[in-house]
Amino acid sequence: MIQTHAVRLFTERGYDATTVTDVAEAAGVSPMTVYRHFPTKEDLVLVDQHGRLVAERIVASSAAQPLVRRIGGALIDSAATLTGGDDLTAGKQFLLARLRLMISTPALRAKHLDNHYALQQAIVDALGDDAADPDSAFRAQVAASACLAALHTALVRWAEDDGRTELPGLIAKALAAAFGDDIGEDLR
Repeated sequence: MIQTHAVRLFTERGYDATTVTDVAEAAGVSPMTVYRHFPTKEDLVLVDQHGRLVAERIVASSAAQPLVRRIGGALIDSAATLTGGDDLTAGKQFLLARLRLMISTPALRAKHLDNHYALQQAIVDALGDDAADPDSAFRAQVAASACLAALHTALVRWAEDDGRTELPGLIAKALAAAFGDDIGEDLR
């Protein structure tokens, strides 16, 4: 609820023009409560459950699959969960608003890079034994980073397209562009 009010106010008034106190008032809570759940103002936009969803899907995937298929499949599946369905639902609109803020606000773009590294580590951790030795860990980090670059490109395109394109399919196209059509076809 706090995050929903924050994103609405940031969209209406602008990120820099909205204070945490403004968000607290809109949500009917104290500023301390906001900070308890969101330690920084940037977290009001960027904190989500995406890393957990991706990690769960990687853990559930077959270790016999190539890293890019495991990671890419998890990214596509989690996007399908987050956007759920073909219509522009409230969840999709909220995600679009968050993406637009991230794209247009320099402070959020910088914080997004921190989230990118955290998601990369969550992916490597979810791969478990696949990343146990240093060479395997390096390969997992590279695969995760490359897949996340494709994801980022797809997310920006999706936001620019106002969510009209199906996000999971757009991620599959981005992965195919990065890794070849056979990877993208396998993930669609």
